[in-house]
Amino acid sequence: MAPTVSIRADPSLAAAQLGRGPEALVRDWQAFGTMFENLCIRDLLVYAQALPDIGFEPIRYYRDDSGLEADAIIELADGRWAAFEVKVGEEGVPAAASNLKRLRGKLRGNPKARVREPEFMAVITGLSHYAREVGEGIYSIPIRALAP
Repeated sequence: MAPTVSIRADPSLAAAQLGRGPEALVRDWQAFGTMFENLCIRDLLVYAQALPDIGFEPIRYYRDDSGLEADAIIELADGRWAAFEVKVGEEGVPAAASNLKRLRGKLRGNPKARVREPEFMAVITGLSHYAREVGEGIYSIPIRALAP
């Protein structure tokens, strides 16, 4: 599997460079999903940089040898952290929430790592209408709710 690349710029620049307008992106869900994920990561980066005690690399991608991944992890210098998955539609939320739960279990299951409980975990969606808890401290949050 190819590594995930996140470009921290406005994804509309990539769409314009590819000559893709809204109609073309709606027909190409793979490109749309990639650009939507980059939009979410860029927005998270803006908010993360405003946090106190944020490190040099505010947002990191997680993937291990078993294929477990998280689209974004934000960790503060004091060890507090949050994890995010990005999905365009609601239908991807259950699998993403299950993935986040596995991630929490794996990171917390290693006593030598001394990883604390996450502050929260969330699935950021594009087509949802409201934020809600989907279970066990994991939230589904529409991108439009990420506002100052």
